[in-house]
Amino acid sequence: MFHNTAFGPKALPPARSRGASSPLVRGMARGLATAGLLPLGGPARAETLADLLATTNNAEFVSLALTGGLALFAVVVAFTHLGERKAWSRREARLAAELEATRKRLDRAEIFLSSEPQLFVSWDNAAGEPDIENGLNDPAFARRVLAFGSWLGPEEAGALQERVDRLRQNGEGFHLSLASLQGRRFDAEGRAVAGRAVLRIREVSGERLELLSLRERHTRSVGEVETLRALLEALPTPVWMRDTEGRLVFVNSAYAHAVEAENSADALRRQIELLDNDARLRAQMARGRDEVWRARVTAVVAGERHRLDVVEAPCHGAGAALAIDRQEIDKTRADLEQQMQAHSRTLDQLPIAVAIFDRSKRLVYRNAAYETLWPLDRAYLDQGPSDSEILDRLRAEQRLPVEADYKDWKARLLEAYQSSEEHHEHVWHMPNGRTLRVVVNANPQGGVTYLYDDVSERYFLESRFHALDRMQNETLENLREGVAVFGADGRLRFCNPAFLALWALEKSILDDKPRFDAVANLCRPLHLNEETWSELRGFVTGLQDMRQGFTRRIERSDGVVVDCTAQPLPEGAALLTFVDVTAGVNVERALTERNQALIAAEKIRNDFVHHVSYELRSPLNNIIGFIHLLGEKTTGDLNAKQLEYLGYVGKSSAALLAIINDILDLATIDSDAMELELEEVDAADAMRAAAEGVQDRLAENDIELQIVATGEVGRFPGDAKRIRQILFNLLANAIGFSRPGQSITLAAMRREGEIVFKVADRGRGIAPEVLEKVFDRFESHTSGSRHRGVGLGLSIVRAFTELHGGRVLIDSALGEGTTVTCIFPARESGGQQGLAPREKGQAS
Repeated sequence: MFHNTAFGPKALPPARSRGASSPLVRGMARGLATAGLLPLGGPARAETLADLLATTNNAEFVSLALTGGLALFAVVVAFTHLGERKAWSRREARLAAELEATRKRLDRAEIFLSSEPQLFVSWDNAAGEPDIENGLNDPAFARRVLAFGSWLGPEEAGALQERVDRLRQNGEGFHLSLASLQGRRFDAEGRAVAGRAVLRIREVSGERLELLSLRERHTRSVGEVETLRALLEALPTPVWMRDTEGRLVFVNSAYAHAVEAENSADALRRQIELLDNDARLRAQMARGRDEVWRARVTAVVAGERHRLDVVEAPCHGAGAALAIDRQEIDKTRADLEQQMQAHSRTLDQLPIAVAIFDRSKRLVYRNAAYETLWPLDRAYLDQGPSDSEILDRLRAEQRLPVEADYKDWKARLLEAYQSSEEHHEHVWHMPNGRTLRVVVNANPQGGVTYLYDDVSERYFLESRFHALDRMQNETLENLREGVAVFGADGRLRFCNPAFLALWALEKSILDDKPRFDAVANLCRPLHLNEETWSELRGFVTGLQDMRQGFTRRIERSDGVVVDCTAQPLPEGAALLTFVDVTAGVNVERALTERNQALIAAEKIRNDFVHHVSYELRSPLNNIIGFIHLLGEKTTGDLNAKQLEYLGYVGKSSAALLAIINDILDLATIDSDAMELELEEVDAADAMRAAAEGVQDRLAENDIELQIVATGEVGRFPGDAKRIRQILFNLLANAIGFSRPGQSITLAAMRREGEIVFKVADRGRGIAPEVLEKVFDRFESHTSGSRHRGVGLGLSIVRAFTELHGGRVLIDSALGEGTTVTCIFPARESGGQQGLAPREKGQAS
């Protein structure tokens, strides 16, 4: 019972109220009984409880109900708590088991990861910071692991960086084998794991390192084998391999070609053999003894029998063979022997003595010039004496240069055998006055080759040349004309005192060899015409082929008139000559002002020339006569020098007499007084007579004359003397414009009532602008040749030809030569009246 004052006896309701709650009490009682909260059994207990509650007033019932409800709630909560606690205990046990399993797996993973040195780097995203797990026991390496260039080579660092970037951006996995700068080996593997990019770097060691090394060696071996197979395939010689059973397992293309198979596979499929049975049997026996088999055999190669050098090497019962074709080698050897024999024959024809010594310093070859230069016994030379022995023998015979210390001289000469220089040159002045140029060349196979060149004549010519050069310089120094020579580079090479005096120049200024512009600036105050200096500058500095000589008159500001002549010289040089013609110009100006006086002076000059020519002919004839008289022994003996001078005087007198005769002939033609002595002239006799007149000039200039008569030329009317003179002048002119070694052709032919003479040379030719002036009198154009003359020869030719009623044609081209054609009428004529009217001759 509850003893609360609020629920005392005074507060109880009446019995009616208690009776009214009996159904509720019964329900609760049944519920409690049913729930097992009351110690009653079954429905009886419920009824008992209901009865009990019915006897209880309402306040007690409420209190009892509340207490029961709380007890019921507590019981429910307790049961729920117990159930949940039991479930949580089971879950906690399960989680603990899972945690323990996870720890065990983690331990196993750590054990596995720590079983070898490795390092992990992971990234959450492409721009995230890396997480590094170091298992390499190398903290310093872990700090710089992402700086690939610090521990890898440039190429491997670049490749790893590229793969890592692709892994982080695209999730592409990779695997690389790396070698650090310190020689350590690493495996780098990258892959995407659970949304992260993971890079694993592990150091390779132990069996893995050995396996990696073996793998690399295997890769290299495979590459070497493939390279070797490619090399064998490319070889031009047959190569084949056999297995332990003797079957072909490899042949190259050359083998397939040799056995006339379609290709290597066809040769293997058909097992076509290159060697015959006997050779293969011997090779098999050598393989059985594990010996290398070498033999020279005969086999059919591409349908032809060839000699082959075969080498077969055994290898564990198998074998590989190579066959070298001897045909090309034998042919090459035969060709080489023929070539050496040809070289020997060629060397025997050389004027230079040649001797070849081998590496043991013994004579192995000498040519005919060597035997002539050193007249040693041939049997002695055939024994192959040493270089030192030959030198000692030549010294004993006094055939070597006289040396104060012969041993030292010989030792220096023999140093060529061990010298690193391939070329040695010596000059030997022999006791007999000769000079030898000795060249010693090292041979590639060892030994040396001696070349002995007799340069005595060359030294003599050089001394003569230097003497002539000095004489030429002295001559130029003493000329009255100013002479200046400029080189191809435009610098002054030479000038004589007359040039300095003419232009008032200091010699010290020109000693520095100034350029043309500097010399022109020094001369410009006396002549301000820029056109003159521009023309001279263009000539001096122009190209050799474009330069042509010219003459220009220069009127200076001081009243002096100078004629400047520019002539090209060899090797791009230029010659300028300056002649003071002030007096002549003044006279010319005076004569120009008086035209009549000029005509009179011209007549006076012609008369004077004709008179002087007539007056000079007789003294010249006397001089020539006395020359011939002095040359005869009846007047006394002359020494060689006197005879030489007498010859010079005779030639000069004859040349002067020829010039005077030409002038007189032209004068006679001009005065219409020339008469021809016509007769039947034999063309062949005229050609021979003209050729005899130039024999000395042909010999002096080393020029060959060819006389050609086409068909039956026969005779024609004319003056035989003048015909010979015409042909002589043409031949002399052709000789003057020809170079030594060239030839001149004198030809004659008859055609359609005419006799045609042609004189052709292969000299320098005549420029077109000069060609039209060649027949003018006193016109002489040397065109760079040695020919010098007064310019009357071709004028005489044209005058005499036209006097015969004929004509003269000339054809020339620069660099190809000149051909002059004289055409005479061949019709019968009783006198000069039958000839064509002559024209007034004009000299060239």
